[in-house]
Amino acid sequence: MAMAEKTVLLYPCPAVGHLNPMVQLAEALVRRGVSVTLAVADPPDKGAVLAGAIARIAAACPSIGVRFLPIPSCEGKTYSHPVMWIVDALRLANPALRKLLRSFPSAVDALVVDMFCIDALDVAAELAVPAYMFYPSAASDLAIYLQVPHVARSAPSSFKDMADTVLSFSGVPTIRALDMPDTMQDRESDVGTTRIHHCSRMAEARGILVNSFDWLETRALKAIRGGLCLPTGRSVPAIYCVGPLVDGGKLKENDARHECLDWLDRQPKQSVVFLCFGSRGTFSVSQLSEMARGIENSGHRFLWAVRSNLGEVDLEALLPEGFLERTQGRGFVVKNWAPQSAVLQHGAVGAFVTHCGWNSSLEAIMSGVPMICWPLYAEQRLNKAHLVEEMKLGVVVEGYDGELVKADELETKVRLVMESEEGKRLRERSAMAKEMAADAVEDGGSSDMAFAEFLNNLGTNNVKSGPRDTPVHD
Repeated sequence: MAMAEKTVLLYPCPAVGHLNPMVQLAEALVRRGVSVTLAVADPPDKGAVLAGAIARIAAACPSIGVRFLPIPSCEGKTYSHPVMWIVDALRLANPALRKLLRSFPSAVDALVVDMFCIDALDVAAELAVPAYMFYPSAASDLAIYLQVPHVARSAPSSFKDMADTVLSFSGVPTIRALDMPDTMQDRESDVGTTRIHHCSRMAEARGILVNSFDWLETRALKAIRGGLCLPTGRSVPAIYCVGPLVDGGKLKENDARHECLDWLDRQPKQSVVFLCFGSRGTFSVSQLSEMARGIENSGHRFLWAVRSNLGEVDLEALLPEGFLERTQGRGFVVKNWAPQSAVLQHGAVGAFVTHCGWNSSLEAIMSGVPMICWPLYAEQRLNKAHLVEEMKLGVVVEGYDGELVKADELETKVRLVMESEEGKRLRERSAMAKEMAADAVEDGGSSDMAFAEFLNNLGTNNVKSGPRDTPVHD
């Protein structure tokens, strides 16, 4: 007898960096025969970037049901931090989420919520719907976040007052207090107490789907599954590593090929340094000037997507005088945006200067490109530590935590990756990571099997993932 089709409702956070991986999760579930609906909180006062992302999702996913959850306007309210606007919007969407869940002809098999939608666990419990969490970043970050409530409470002060103090977490390299996310820096602030509260509730989920793969983060996963990241006696949710889930970067029908790809076609193999910092990665004129001098003095070919914190990008005004002329042919500068995934997959790219957003990091890993890590905000400083110290897939630019990264520092790190023996080892390690990422998502690979395990557990009382949850001790 054929197994009845599973029905899953996905509930992403309304932020582009969270929407995109949730859509990738949706597509992966649809490929496995699951009926998927994406419930997207739809605030009336959303910005143009979010509005565009939501519109693209609705248009591009005919096999995925998209339902919008109307939210009362937050206009006139003031928030201490942008994250608090998101938290408020998601709280206001809960009644619409409850109504949507009740509208299904039969009960859904699972509600999968983004880590910011943690209050939706209450809606799921009220309606007796099995609730899971999707964690779109590294498993190593998850290991830290599960431990944050205890570490933050037991620390002598807020992280913001501890600067270079080293924090120890099970399963990951030590982390400096100043490298903790800005939302958690002040434990007395409303955003700090909110995020720490969110972290304390993560383990209430029946299971956590993580956008990573087993080979990449063995130590962190061992710590989580072994119960080392939660207080003694607290039950560990099932952990399903289902990544990498990223946009493949393939051109869709009628899409024009970006001119930078044509330029890359004319460059030697692994000769180009690609500088790109995500949709929010902007810099001052003085920092752009240092970056320009550093990349010029390195002597290497480069492709650079330039964003400015002034808004309008006027390359002549933002970059040092004569820079564009002196580097013509050797460099290609684009305003604001480059097709990052397609660029990273191009054989001419030999290094990636990145903000360490997890989506970008996974794209680099899947492309076998070593990283020069320049973290900017959110959890990117944590990712930097994992990528450099644990995964050994990159190096860090010193000074990222100060006012300015100097030109000679960027030049030094570009030369290290592109010219040195250490750079050769990074390329070899990156090539291995690429191979292991591809293996994970193949039929029978670790991530494919994790999806199968997740789907098999839906509708059962088995909330753990078998022998891997046996306690272990490092």
